[in-house]
Amino acid sequence: QQQQQQQQQHAKADAPAASSSTAAAGDDLEVHREHCVSLGKFLAGRLVEVGVTHAFSVPGDFNLSLLDELEAKEGLKMIWTCNELNAGYAADGFCRRAGVGACVVTYGVGGLSAINAAAGCYSEDLPVIFISGGPNSNDYCASHIIHHTIGLPDLGQQHRAFKEFTCAAVVVQHLAEAHHQIDFAISEALRRQKPAYIEICCNLAGLTDPSFIDPPIPFALDGGHT
Repeated sequence: QQQQQQQQQHAKADAPAASSSTAAAGDDLEVHREHCVSLGKFLAGRLVEVGVTHAFSVPGDFNLSLLDELEAKEGLKMIWTCNELNAGYAADGFCRRAGVGACVVTYGVGGLSAINAAAGCYSEDLPVIFISGGPNSNDYCASHIIHHTIGLPDLGQQHRAFKEFTCAAVVVQHLAEAHHQIDFAISEALRRQKPAYIEICCNLAGLTDPSFIDPPIPFALDGGHT
C-alpha cells in the first residue's frame, strides 16, 4: 500500500511537466500554422527574395487566384500589360536592369503567346521567371477539354513547349512538391542565367503547406550580370 501511495505521488509530480510539455508542443504547432503561407504568397516571397520588385502580367481565368496572392505581397508590384508578349518583353527589359525578371500569364492562349519572349530571353542569357496559371489539378487525369486551348485533352503541351526555351520547366500539381519545384526552377534560372517556367494549378494557389516556411533558396543574384 505504501508503494502504491509513492507511485501516485510521483505520477502527480510528473503530471504538470507532461501537461506543460504537451502545451508547448501545441504552441509550437500553432506558431507553425500561423507562419504558413499560401502557395501563391510563397512564390511571391521567393521572387522578392531574389530581387523581383515588379512582375509583368495579363490576367486570365487560370491565373486569377494566383494573381490575388502575388498582388498581396509587400514589395512586389504587378504591372498589367496589353498582351502576354508585351509582358514577356517588359520582363526581359526589367531583367536587363535588375538581373532577374518575372512574367505571369494564363494557361493556353496566354502562355503560348509569351513563348517568343521566352526564346528571346534564352538567346540573351536573361533569367526571367515565366509563371503560368494552369488547369485544375483534378483535370489532368480526367481527359477534360479545357477552354482557351487548342481543343485536345492533352494538358501538357504548354509545359513541353516551354521546355524548349527554358533551363527548367516545372508543373506544380501537388502542394508537397511545390517548395522543391519552385526553388529548383528559380535557382536554375539564376545559376545558369536562362529563363525558367513555373506552372501552378489554379486550385492550389491559395492553399497552404508547412514546407512554405522553409529557409530561402541558396542562390544569390550575380551582381555583374548586365
